[in-house]
Amino acid sequence: MADTGIFATTAEVQRKVGANASTVSNVEAYINDFMTQAESKINAMTRFNWSDAYTGLDVDVKGVLKEAASSMAAMMVIQYDMSTMGSREAETRLDFLHDAFTTSIRFLEDVKAREFINGV
Repeated sequence: MADTGIFATTAEVQRKVGANASTVSNVEAYINDFMTQAESKINAMTRFNWSDAYTGLDVDVKGVLKEAASSMAAMMVIQYDMSTMGSREAETRLDFLHDAFTTSIRFLEDVKAREFINGV
């Protein structure tokens, strides 16, 4: 099976998930599903289809999309079965990943607002 996500790869998500993750959810098939959900959520939350525009985007914007999508997918991997790691460990990872996701979303919303104001 191959990566089907646009914004990030399975390996990038797994690095964010870290040690002691569920052996069921921390595999390519699940991560591909989580990545599709994350990409759709990013597009909906920012009211712009980054997936369709991806190839023409600036490398920095692509990096922010990677950060947002991999963080969201990693949260889904962790929350699938948090019993494989300590609850404190899972909670700390989820907090960190949530912060990375929301910071990225705010940046992407700002990019679209600046383009609208500047008439780009």
